[in-house]
Amino acid sequence: MKNLIIRLLANAVALAVASWLVSGITLEGATTSRRVVTLLIVAAIFGVVNAVVKPVVKVLSFPFLILTLGLLTFVINAVMLWLTSWITGKLDVQFHVAGFWPALWGALIISVVGMLINTVLPEKAEIH
Repeated sequence: MKNLIIRLLANAVALAVASWLVSGITLEGATTSRRVVTLLIVAAIFGVVNAVVKPVVKVLSFPFLILTLGLLTFVINAVMLWLTSWITGKLDVQFHVAGFWPALWGALIISVVGMLINTVLPEKAEIH
């Protein structure tokens, strides 16, 4: 459970950085606390999309992943972010990705921030 919460917070930080750096990604809220809640909701949805949809897409696109030497992964990550934006729009959550290019840049930033956060965070605690 602790690792799930840490991953949720790491995704929220990565999404916040992406919305701050990419002009086509918007995160709205009247107050800072409302934006934080929105980020946590979006991070949870993004985590579910990455856990459920992304593996299926990767398996179906495996030959193209090999053909492009893995570069298609960036496009898949962008589509997952774009799908998250679509889902949040249906749920009336104030997060929006304006198109493919902002999704691609946002996915790249989220990947980099996620890698940086994972290097700082400790490994899973082992129970002895």
